[in-house]
Amino acid sequence: MRVSVTGSSGLIGSALVKFLTAEGHDVGRIVRSTTVAGAWRWEPGAGRVDAAAVNGRDAVVHLAGESIAAGRWSVARKARIRDSRVRGTRVVAEAVARADPRPQALLCASAMGYYGDRGDERLTEASPGGRGFLSEVSREWEEACAPARDQGVRVVNLRFGLVLSAAGGALGKMLLPFRLGAGGVVGSGTQWWSWVALDDAVGAIHHALVTPGLSGPVNVAAPNPVTNAEFTRTLGRVLARPTPFPVPRFAARLALGEMADALLLASARLVPERLQQTGYAFRHPELEGALRHVLGR
Repeated sequence: MRVSVTGSSGLIGSALVKFLTAEGHDVGRIVRSTTVAGAWRWEPGAGRVDAAAVNGRDAVVHLAGESIAAGRWSVARKARIRDSRVRGTRVVAEAVARADPRPQALLCASAMGYYGDRGDERLTEASPGGRGFLSEVSREWEEACAPARDQGVRVVNLRFGLVLSAAGGALGKMLLPFRLGAGGVVGSGTQWWSWVALDDAVGAIHHALVTPGLSGPVNVAAPNPVTNAEFTRTLGRVLARPTPFPVPRFAARLALGEMADALLLASARLVPERLQQTGYAFRHPELEGALRHVLGR
């Protein structure tokens, strides 16, 4: 299979490129830099993608976008987050739509933020979107794939949960305080955290690539989400460290502002219904096993 990938230097993208290459696929990288040998260029701001990156490829996997957790959400930062996802996706989707021949599939990253803060509700792909900044961005992000979909390209919107890897992401940021014995429950601890091991995030993308009947939104999250309190206890047990220092809701908001509500305090209990219905078998369905695998414990 000939697959082009944006965001190939990110946590998921770099692991995906390695996996697909090892499986014998022809993997091409779509990058902004002019110094990456053998890669194709794209300029989202200018609306340009190298035609060779999409013409005659079997699929495009679009994972690029500014990190939502790299700093407090100022007005300018929120605009960059929205623009990088919505405009960037539209540029890729339009390039796919006019490609000759067109790719058969466009797989685009999305996020569990689509659902907003939903308490104990079990959220399948059929559940409606929520409210708030991340919900709005996620809806626009997925809608930006329309140019490709309108031309008959199979579009998959990958709604990722919290991706677990020691190499980065949210877990990477948690490791130091937890290893120092300074970890603890955030807020009430009753909010649901939907998570997925990096191996399964990559496995789900591969599954979507090779499953022609799979399209539309797909929850990329393990079948056993946990509350923040359970996540905290489990990570402490895996690291053999106590977790005595709770972070009150007000303290999280004081430190991170609006981002705390969306990323730490919101509750999203995802069910990976579409993956399970199409036969995907999770390598790491339980949190403790997933953490021990990614942390080598």
